[in-house]
Amino acid sequence: MYRIGELSKQSQVSKRTIDYYTKIGLLDCDRSHNNYRYYHEEALADLKMIEQCQQMNMTLHEIKDRLTVMKSLEVDPSILEKQVDHIRNEMNHLHNELHEVLHAMETLGDDERKRMLKQVSPQALALFQTLMVFSG
Repeated sequence: MYRIGELSKQSQVSKRTIDYYTKIGLLDCDRSHNNYRYYHEEALADLKMIEQCQQMNMTLHEIKDRLTVMKSLEVDPSILEKQVDHIRNEMNHLHNELHEVLHAMETLGDDERKRMLKQVSPQALALFQTLMVFSG
């Protein structure tokens, strides 16, 4: 169990943000008899998931839905459908960005292109290739 300050240090998320997430129902906590908030270990995983979802430009409402689905034994098909739509939209956005980058790279010389490709991680290259396969 973590108090809010400990959770903040462990997750590198501000106490103010953790407090806000708790108020809107993204994070769960237990209250002590002194009214201190105590967060379970899963709060760290939830904060990591929230950060990842925010990087995908998901709204806090969408993130809350995703956390609910992940923790629920019953799945609401409408929430799942929204999540699939969000992922599809993100993939389309990334596909468009990737085509812009690839088009711009065609204007570079071989040395510049090789130098740029060296800066891209193997995981990113694999993701680019996968995205190109799925986006046709």
